[in-house]
Amino acid sequence: MLFLNWFTSRSVRHAWQAANHVEKILHHQRDLLTPKSIDAVQGGINDLRGVCRTGDKGSVRVSLGKLETIANEHLKPYPHAAWRENIEVALVAIAVAMGIRTFVLQPFKIPTGSMQPTLYGITDENYAGQAGVKFPGVFPAFLEYWFNGASYQHLVAKTAGQLSGAKEPVKLVLFNLWQDIQVGGTSYKVWFPPDGLLKRAGLVDGCGQATTRVFQPGEDIIKLRSISGDHLFVDRVTYNFRRPARGDIVVFETHGVTALPRDQQDTYYIKRLVGLGGETLQLKRDAIINDAPSHFDFSTCAQKLEDLPAGHLVIDGREFTAATPHFENLYSFPGLARGQTSMPYRTNHYHGHGQLMQLSEGRKFSIAPDHYFVMGDNTYNSSDSRYWGDFPQEKVIGQSFFVYWPIGRTTFNGEERPSRFGWAHR
Repeated sequence: MLFLNWFTSRSVRHAWQAANHVEKILHHQRDLLTPKSIDAVQGGINDLRGVCRTGDKGSVRVSLGKLETIANEHLKPYPHAAWRENIEVALVAIAVAMGIRTFVLQPFKIPTGSMQPTLYGITDENYAGQAGVKFPGVFPAFLEYWFNGASYQHLVAKTAGQLSGAKEPVKLVLFNLWQDIQVGGTSYKVWFPPDGLLKRAGLVDGCGQATTRVFQPGEDIIKLRSISGDHLFVDRVTYNFRRPARGDIVVFETHGVTALPRDQQDTYYIKRLVGLGGETLQLKRDAIINDAPSHFDFSTCAQKLEDLPAGHLVIDGREFTAATPHFENLYSFPGLARGQTSMPYRTNHYHGHGQLMQLSEGRKFSIAPDHYFVMGDNTYNSSDSRYWGDFPQEKVIGQSFFVYWPIGRTTFNGEERPSRFGWAHR
């Protein structure tokens, strides 16, 4: 009967909530009240709940008034009660959100291009000095950013001078809101900048050294179209019930992976799991990729381009092909016509797995027990197990679950870039 009354009567709902609220305060103050006060308040609560079960609105209002009188007489008033209530609700909400983030779903931003085109990192198009390229106005650009992840940064020099300083971006959770830079003694604010703005805009080289260029008034300091990396949720529940499977896109912590550079040993990586403990891996050549990015040349602070071989996995003698689940796109080699042995490197395309370092041509790698071997889908722009080996399985925290932003599709260098919103990217 109470169930029906609660749904059909607003007075009953209000009274029942009031009884619950008074009972909560009673529990909080139980050690401060006399037994007589405790009995009086509890009796008023019980009476009100009993009347709620009858559903009589008049009796509910009378009983509610009696409980209010009893509560005012026996319970101790809290100073700033409204503030206390709001803070309590906020703390509970924060605790719930932190619990969800730690044990259920964790937000994650793809920082690099190592998983393209399955998942996109931040990419950019530099139009500095190209007067014929027009950027959209404030409102269209705002919509394009929040729906498609594309943002426009355009700064024109007001005074002559060189780049003299830059602050770290001001962030809101995973989003960059703005960044301040100084050129020739003048400060500029860049809205919604990508990570690594100065490098992408050509203001610093690959080693982080500022260029010596002197900008003249009216010249473009920055004229950049940048496309945000995918933002997704990491599923932290599934692997509590099963081990990661080959082909899963896994997220793992790098702390303790000593073969990684020191500045990369306190972060999270996202890669495709390709090898399990006890297996022996090698790569069989399928094609030569022309002008593919290889190692970073510190003498010029730039990525070196070479013709490099790519191939498909061979694990314990078993060859993986485009018919293998989760590897369909990797080994389809789009752009490689029948009979061809080489193909050009293209940013937004799969190229198989590059035969580099631990899996260079003719080499094999044996995975230690209870360890994993991972590789990026963007095989020539991925720091992965080919460089720093396998890692303990307990480092895995979860798997890619759901891309929640950007929502829409966009273009990059004239090519259509489809939306990854949802689960389909896996």
